[in-house]
Amino acid sequence: MGEAVTRATAWIRRLMREARFATLATLEETGAPYASLAAVAPDADGTPGLLVSTLARHTQNLARDARASLLLVSGGADPMDSPRASLLGKVVKAESPDLRPRYLARHPGAAQYADFKDFAFYRLEIAEAHLVEGFGKVVTLPAKGLLTDWSGAEEVRESVEGVISHMNSDHADAITLYATRLLGEPEREGGDWQMLGLDPEGCEIAHGEKVRRLDFPQRVTTRTAVRQVLVELVSQAREKM
Repeated sequence: MGEAVTRATAWIRRLMREARFATLATLEETGAPYASLAAVAPDADGTPGLLVSTLARHTQNLARDARASLLLVSGGADPMDSPRASLLGKVVKAESPDLRPRYLARHPGAAQYADFKDFAFYRLEIAEAHLVEGFGKVVTLPAKGLLTDWSGAEEVRESVEGVISHMNSDHADAITLYATRLLGEPEREGGDWQMLGLDPEGCEIAHGEKVRRLDFPQRVTTRTAVRQVLVELVSQAREKM
């Protein structure tokens, strides 16, 4: 069971970090379920974030009852035989400033309306996650263990913006190596892969609408450690060429 939980945890964390869209389920005033499509992005600890308008039906539902669920799908060729996770919890206003840049990095078009008075950032405070990895592979896990631990990594948090900017401007070739050699992504036309997010346990990289999570071989808590692990990953990628 321990191995199954470890595998399930890894899948859920990956889905939380890679998903750009999800099905948002809220409760109508009558108690009936209401499902809608929502653009999502992970906050600094991996918590799913939303940018929603008070005019939207799902937001009006959440104002009455904050309970909600998000369905994240891996996007395999056969959705019914691909990992998907339902995250259950409560949707609350996002107080941290970390979510906005992370959300707009994944959904740059949202910058056109993110500052409208009726729009605001929210996050789903997860209570539990239900993973269906495939036929007969079903696991329900509590939120503990699904989110990124930032304790002792304040130096990394302060460096995130600078590291991402530096990697994208000066080392896009390295990020492309991460994608193609370490994550098995095919060579893609139309520019290099770019880094979207960074935390003590890994980073997210993207090419167009495709987002992938790259876990670090060890947790990092300093700027020096971040640089060392990124260089180490480049070396590993080159060895696979």
